[in-house]
Amino acid sequence: MKISCSISFEQGLGERLMFFKRRIEKKTYDKSSKKPVIKSSICNGEQVAGFKDIATGAFEEIMLIKNQDDLVEFKEIYGISEEIEKIY
Repeated sequence: MKISCSISFEQGLGERLMFFKRRIEKKTYDKSSKKPVIKSSICNGEQVAGFKDIATGAFEEIMLIKNQDDLVEFKEIYGISEEIEKIY
């Protein structure tokens, strides 16, 4: 016999409250040669968080930003407290 159990509470508008928050692994980047930016598509509005090399202008993609929570997570992972520049 197989028993599975999932516990969540329904909140207004279909939101779910989870008991455990996902643990965020902290990472670092070279602040002297790279700066955090959000690259936004002018066609479809897709946003990608990453780092722009200050010397070459090359963009390194790190994660897709689908909503505000993704942006907060990106900033927490890399310890970013300042506003992030948006490039197109």
